[in-house]
Amino acid sequence: QVQLVESGGGLVQAGDSLRLSCAASGGTFSRYSMGWFRQAPGKEREIVSAIHWNGANTYYTDSVKGRFTISRDNIKNTVYLQMNSLEPEDTAVYFCAAAYLRGWGPPKSYDYWGQGTQVTVSS
Repeated sequence: QVQLVESGGGLVQAGDSLRLSCAASGGTFSRYSMGWFRQAPGKEREIVSAIHWNGANTYYTDSVKGRFTISRDNIKNTVYLQMNSLEPEDTAVYFCAAAYLRGWGPPKSYDYWGQGTQVTVSS
């Protein structure tokens, strides 16, 4: 059983930066691909970014390319999402998720989820 705990969310202004962290425990972190998802009120959960368990491959949804950067530290069992040039459209609850020895995919392909952290970007 893997536990995921997100942190780093908050209320910021447009153009500001935030770094989200997701600390994992209870499993072999290096064997999990990690994804960041977000869900805004009234919208479906969408993938924002993901990093393969091998650490070599990453994915970004088009709307965050060039602004967000995902990384992982297999010593600290933590995945990060550096978010720069934040926009009001980035406002959502951000979740991290873990998929065992698989690449990224839709939400149903992930085995474990965190509780989420709120990101609010004011204009």
